[in-house]
Amino acid sequence: MRRRDFIKVTVDSAAVWPLTARAHQPAMPLIGFLSSRSPNESEALVAAFREGLPEIGYVEGQNANIAFRWAEGQYDRLPQLAAELLKTQVAVIASVGGSVSALAAKSATRTIPIVAITGGDPVKVGLVASFNRPGGNITVVNPTSGLFIAKRLGCYGSWCRRLL
Repeated sequence: MRRRDFIKVTVDSAAVWPLTARAHQPAMPLIGFLSSRSPNESEALVAAFREGLPEIGYVEGQNANIAFRWAEGQYDRLPQLAAELLKTQVAVIASVGGSVSALAAKSATRTIPIVAITGGDPVKVGLVASFNRPGGNITVVNPTSGLFIAKRLGCYGSWCRRLL
């Protein structure tokens, strides 16, 4: 191999190496956000959610992305929206807008973690088996029960306190 050919191959390899290295890095996690409401109704909630992500090590657009799905009051759309989130391969689903959103997410998956914010009794509506042993893949934050439930669930960030 001639010196000139060797230099060309080395330079070409050096130029392509960062692209191939980047291609092998794991993709940013995608957070699914499922709501029975509209974006306008949920502005404060979404702002608090985005503000709280850095507290647990995530910055939207830098090391995590969010996929929003809004039923806009049409509850019958929730199962379809939950299925769409699964097709995008979300790592976790944040379910807001009442137990109807949480039930749709729970029906869609038994493996992807779900964090549901609902004011109802999660045992009565069928989200969890019991308070002591909820089982499954769902964690429920109940804003009507105060900080006690937040502490039980390990929700200590300021975004969570704002939701409560």
